[in-house]
Amino acid sequence: MNPPNKLSVTALHDAVHVVMSGETRLDFTAKSDGHETSVSGNPAFNQVELRRIGKRQAEVKEKKNGAVVATVRERLSSNGNELTITTISAGHADQITEWARSGGAKVAGDPLAGEWTQDPSKTRLRQGSIVKIEADGNGGVRFSGDFSYTARFDGKKYDLKNSRNDTVTLQLVDPHTVDASYWRDDQVAQKDRWVVSADGQQMTLTTSGIFENGQHLTENLVFKKQ
Repeated sequence: MNPPNKLSVTALHDAVHVVMSGETRLDFTAKSDGHETSVSGNPAFNQVELRRIGKRQAEVKEKKNGAVVATVRERLSSNGNELTITTISAGHADQITEWARSGGAKVAGDPLAGEWTQDPSKTRLRQGSIVKIEADGNGGVRFSGDFSYTARFDGKKYDLKNSRNDTVTLQLVDPHTVDASYWRDDQVAQKDRWVVSADGQQMTLTTSGIFENGQHLTENLVFKKQ
């Protein structure tokens, strides 16, 4: 991602102020006692519970109207310069992000406090992701993964479900290659190229796109046939 995600953790008298910028935007102040704190501006959740687990670890439960939708575990390295954040949610592979200390003075009473920048070389957002693609019986395909759609290879727009984008168009480049364009507000927001190996056992995804905040994404994923 360019620019990379940023995370700021500021220690207060009896709480912490957390600000995240980039693909996910957060800004909240919470005590470390497990009480619910309201969070605005994020469609996935509107409440958090923060608990400290020892001096170098913390756990955040993300909630939507009182129901837990994800558990986020934070672990600080022994030298205090690397932060590992693991996000666990039902039905999804764990997301592991690695962060490097990029500013802010170390605070003896709160080692997690500081300014952090995501390290893309160590981050594993979609490791273990599963996608399913099958013929729809009408010359097109049904795709399901982080989002879903049914579309034909005719360059026309088809609706997306559970996606930040609105529609998708598919073009068959050759028998082993498909180009997919994802549209948001009548603009192309993301382009994917799917290439299937000659033996049909491996599929490679190369993707590039722009998030709503202007952040650029480039990604390469390899899928093995199950």
